[in-house]
Amino acid sequence: MLNRFSVKNSSFHYNNLGCYYKLLCNMVAVGFSKSLLKSKRNERHFHTSRYLSQSLVLGIETSCDDTGAAIVDSKGNVIGEALHSQLQTHLEMGGIIPPIARDLHIENISRIVETALQNADLEIKDLSAIAATVKPGMPLSLLVGTHFAKQLCKKSNIPFIPIHHMEAHALTARMVEKVDFPFLVLLASGGHCLLAVANKIDEFLLLGESIDNAPGEVLDKVARRLKLRNLPAFSTLSGGKAIEELAKQGDATAFEFGNQPMYKYNDCSFSFSGLRAKIHRHVEREEKNHNIEADQVLPSAANLCASFQHALFGHICRRLQRGMLYVDMKQMIPEGARKLVVSGGVACNSHFRKYLSIVCAEMGYTLVCPPPKLCTDNGIMIAWNGMEKWTAGVGVAKDIDAIDIEPKATLGINMIEDVRSCNISLKKKGIKLLPKKVKC
Repeated sequence: MLNRFSVKNSSFHYNNLGCYYKLLCNMVAVGFSKSLLKSKRNERHFHTSRYLSQSLVLGIETSCDDTGAAIVDSKGNVIGEALHSQLQTHLEMGGIIPPIARDLHIENISRIVETALQNADLEIKDLSAIAATVKPGMPLSLLVGTHFAKQLCKKSNIPFIPIHHMEAHALTARMVEKVDFPFLVLLASGGHCLLAVANKIDEFLLLGESIDNAPGEVLDKVARRLKLRNLPAFSTLSGGKAIEELAKQGDATAFEFGNQPMYKYNDCSFSFSGLRAKIHRHVEREEKNHNIEADQVLPSAANLCASFQHALFGHICRRLQRGMLYVDMKQMIPEGARKLVVSGGVACNSHFRKYLSIVCAEMGYTLVCPPPKLCTDNGIMIAWNGMEKWTAGVGVAKDIDAIDIEPKATLGINMIEDVRSCNISLKKKGIKLLPKKVKC
């Protein structure tokens, strides 16, 4: 049904991008609703009674390059879901290209939402609310999911719940494990890296964030620089996953990366641009030493991956340790009930989780990591965040038309300056993650 209104085939041109999306998604939502109702009209349904006493929330995620939809109930059960990944397309393109990501969202969102509903054996009218990511993210991608969800809500007279992408990541663990507020949360992905205290469903204290790149972004770019896609075993993997797998064959102490990034700054913020510059210098030197040409992959690629991964995760863990000391100093989380929730695509890395386990064991925290499937972008986390807000009676839009996307959005109250003012030193408190590295 969506192909009739595809960007490629449309003969209409709009100067106002917002108006274009409103018109497009209005047509899509109307066509979607009619087709779904038509397909269900002559069927018998027995599902309604199963969920009569429970709330049901549909979540829609299009903040970056994955189109996701899912329905969850108030107990955290996933009733139905669907996901379209754009990974292979962007791997072939050498990175995410926003207009292409947008077009793929437009082509797939109707089918994905309808599939999620059909898998749940539900109709739109059975839903208590619809939630969608409105911030932060790539603007062209955010527009697709936001306007689609808003039009469905208005057409079906269903409440709309706007979702903060990072809040959704932070709270996903509560869906699969008992995690009471307050808790510490570390989010590491291709678009973000931040450390915060979650006090309530809608109350966060930001302790630190990346001042330049995101770890997932840097891992992807380093994988491209190392030409890992030219190795058959890694040709279909994301850059971060390729580095993780190849690093298992390497020596994490083979290459030196010098002082920790931002070692002079006693705060919890992160920086990854310096590490990226250092590994590029290592790669250039190695290519000269081995006379590498064209598409050849360095024989030392495994060692480079292992060493870079160690340096990057070591940096995150060091800033995390300072955050834990700050939390202890300010008595933000009761002793004996301290949990660290880690989410985002980078949190899927097994080596990273090993380092985090070491830090948590030393600092008296329980490490909570959602299943890898829930760490990456998906509709389930959006639906669950919507459910938490719906149950608590917070964050439901009073005026749907007043809700718009926010490509850049901070998380909660910024406490970074307060962390810095505490001047917490780690000179004699650093946690040992690996044996001392040797110079290459």
